[in-house]
Amino acid sequence: MSDEVWVVGGGLAGSEAAWQLARAGIPVRLWEMRPQVETPAHTGGDLAQLVCSNSLGSTDGATGSGLLMDELRLGGSLLMEAAEACRVPAGGSLSVDREALARHVTGVIENTPGITLVREEFVEWPQEGQNCLLASGPLSSPTLVSALVERTGS
Repeated sequence: MSDEVWVVGGGLAGSEAAWQLARAGIPVRLWEMRPQVETPAHTGGDLAQLVCSNSLGSTDGATGSGLLMDELRLGGSLLMEAAEACRVPAGGSLSVDREALARHVTGVIENTPGITLVREEFVEWPQEGQNCLLASGPLSSPTLVSALVERTGS
């Protein structure tokens, strides 16, 4: 069994997972298909792109989003650190410059020891014993979706 964890998808969840694993001393292979394989909503190849709103929600700890942000900060979240660094004025919500946030996260991931960033579409299904975290969202490639359907039967 390999100690390396494969993380599939360089969005918000995949970037955070890869960074947290590497921070814990676990080697990571992070697969991100962009910019080789495009999606209808992303631009370029930066990781952790917000493709809709630039708001992460209310910062009030009495709200769901505020409580989650507080918990992420306690866990040393890369995304919360990046969001604070790329914050734009938005009243009681945490809103960010989307491009700056993606550049920030990409730079950290590219320069974190223990993370190997693989810039190609994930098509090699892991062998038995290979730790793999699928963090691919609704804009997954048709190839990955087909592989998941074949593997799971649905």
